[in-house]
This record gives sequence, C-alpha cells and structure tokens, in this order.
Amino acid sequence: MSDKVTVLVAGSWGTALASVLAANHSEVYLWTRNSDQAAEINKSHTNDQYLPGIILPSNIVATTDMESAVAGSKAVVIVAPSSGMRQVAHSLKQYWKEDMLCVHATKGFETETMKRMSTVISEELGIAEGNVVVLSGPSHAEEVVRHCPTTVVVASPDDKAAAAAQELFINNDFRVYTNRDLIGVELAGALKNIIALGAGLSDGLGFGDNAKAALLTRGLAEISRVGVEMGANPLTFSGLAGIGDLVVTATSQHSRNWRAGSMLGKGIPLSEVLESMGMVVEGIRTTQAAYAISAKLGVQMPITDQIYHVLFKDRSPRSAVESLMGRDRKTEMEAISQETWEQWHS
Repeated sequence: MSDKVTVLVAGSWGTALASVLAANHSEVYLWTRNSDQAAEINKSHTNDQYLPGIILPSNIVATTDMESAVAGSKAVVIVAPSSGMRQVAHSLKQYWKEDMLCVHATKGFETETMKRMSTVISEELGIAEGNVVVLSGPSHAEEVVRHCPTTVVVASPDDKAAAAAQELFINNDFRVYTNRDLIGVELAGALKNIIALGAGLSDGLGFGDNAKAALLTRGLAEISRVGVEMGANPLTFSGLAGIGDLVVTATSQHSRNWRAGSMLGKGIPLSEVLESMGMVVEGIRTTQAAYAISAKLGVQMPITDQIYHVLFKDRSPRSAVESLMGRDRKTEMEAISQETWEQWHS
C-alpha cells in the first residue's frame, strides 16, 4: 500500500499537521492555491507567512495541482477554512477514490446552511457522513510544529475509520485518542471559538481571571446544552475536544480568536481587527452560525447572543458584559434539562 498522505490547504494548521504526518510517512503532499507559497515550501522548507521561523521536514512536497497531490494517497486530510470547505471538497471529488481515508481538522460551520464540516464534505464527495473522521483537541499549530507534546482526539462512528486516523497521526509527540461522537467533537471544536472570543474581550477590558474563569465555565455549559440538543454525547464536552480545547483557545496568545477578542475589548473596530490578523478568525463566522442555530432550536446561548451583538450589532463589549451579569437569578444547574442530566449520569 502507498505510504503517501495528502493535506489540502497550507495554512498554519494544515502545515503543522503535514509536519506531524511527515514524521510518520515517507511522502506527504501539501496542496495550496498559491504558487509562491508552494515554491517556498519546496525550496526553503519554510512557510513564513503562517509559521515564521520554522523549518519543515524535507519530505513535505507542496503543489498547486490537486490531482498530483491526491493521486495514490491512502488518506486525505482537509484543513480548509470553513468558508472554503465546500469548494475544496467539490474540487477533490473528481480525484477521490473509495479506498482513501478522509479526515478533516476544521473547527467551524458553513454559515449559510449551519451545517457541520463533515456534512459538507459528505455531500460534496458523495460518501456517508460516518466515513468522515474529524480531528480536534487542544493543539496550537505553533506548538505542534515545534514537536511540543500534544494530545488530540479523532472521531467517527466507524471504529475502523477512527482507528485508521489514529494510526495515521500518532507518534511520541502527538498522542491521539479515538471517539465515536463525531457530532460532539465537531460541535465542541467549533463552538469553543465563540467562548475564546469572549475570553479575549474580557481580557481586553481588563476584567481579570475571575471573570474569565466564570466565562469559560458558563461557556462550557452553553456549548454542552446546544450540543446535546443536536445529538452529541454530553461526556464529549468534558474531554479533549471540549474543555481541553476550550482552555487552550481561551487562555493563550497563540489563539487567533482570543487575540481578536482582546483587540475588540480594547476598542479596536472589527474591520481593523480582521485586517491586522492576516488569517481566518473562525469564531466570528461560528458566532453567526451558532446564533442562528440557538434561535432555530430554541436553546439559550446567552454568551453567544452577547458576542453576536458585539460583532454584528455594534453593542459595546462593556455593555455585553453588563447584560450577562444582570441576567435573572438562577441555580447553577437550572439551565441543564432533566434529559441532559440523566444522560450525563447514566
């Protein structure tokens, strides 16, 4: 069997995962639309726009030709931004083979349809959603590419597919667990970006650790509430894809979502924040999708609601915090439904 693996899109996370794969496999192809970026990776073994100062393994081959990138691969790892996932998956369709393993590592929704990434991929490739594996967990690209110890989860209802993805990635620096809860892992990875934006807002306002701890705790409850409503296992949100990824994304300056929130909290307009970032801030699109999802399902997401109004309705960050602090009195467990409580403790 071929030992070739393909990664689609050479952003920071795609490049970092290609680096992990290059330690395990003889051939790793990294597809990009940018010919200058491909030339840089092949000649200098760097991708300075996204991971400055990092030397990449020499067995990573970059190309702008998707056909040559995918041909003969045993697995394709899609790391496109959520806004571009459908287009990338559509382009992949003509080169797709049934015996290939499909893994995605994108944390977001398709904003227009509110669909998860595995749904988008399955629709475009014409495969069952259960045949798509999602990789998620606490994993800054800047640390993964430097071989810092990292632990993630791969999820699929198909045990063989999850085990194959685990085998694809796992090594001494990159530990991989399996999980059957595809929906929960995808939702946790996407929704925590909203709470990370909120944590950045809080820090930008100078509100301190007490406020951020409360935000993360109530944010996790909010994520779990909507996740269970959408069919996720509540225990998933206590794992790597849930609390693990939430903590790392909401507390680190590596996090684009935290940085964007911090700038907004300091009064910088959203347009200037996005211009200065230079990379996709998934939490912004995810906030739009989650706001619509909460309205559709009738599930309360008060933190998401306030961040949505900060991002898109010109509410000031300070006013948003005041609204959250002034909500009606509740018991801590009041917002958890009896059904969710029973699932959690069954």
